[in-house]
Amino acid sequence: MDITINASFLPHTDAEASLHFYRDVLGFELRKDVGYQEMRWLTVGPVGQPDTAIVLTPPAVDPGINDEERRTIFELMAKGSFGGIVLATPDVDTAFAEIEARGADVVQEPIDQPYGIRDCAFRDPAGNMIRLQQVA
Repeated sequence: MDITINASFLPHTDAEASLHFYRDVLGFELRKDVGYQEMRWLTVGPVGQPDTAIVLTPPAVDPGINDEERRTIFELMAKGSFGGIVLATPDVDTAFAEIEARGADVVQEPIDQPYGIRDCAFRDPAGNMIRLQQVA
């Protein structure tokens, strides 16, 4: 069986702020920018990796979500505990310095975790946790 990850979804609360973060801070490319009424979906991904993407979506727009669930989603987003993704780099310290210099909201500076990974963490403009780990 040959299965790959094509796209992951994260919510956004401000399309322009999210585009700035993923394009200008992380260095991803914008692949699709789709709007419908007041909503906007952005597809971004690492340059040179066309088969891997993150789709930034308007939160809680599913018609099956009720008002209470919608409030809960926004509360969790505000706390930074609703969505997240783990990215990888061969040099987490250098990447951290570049991302921090570009104004990212730092959650954790690079550290060696007790489970054997060196990583750091940021929040995107919607509060999503972006962990960056070092891979050999």
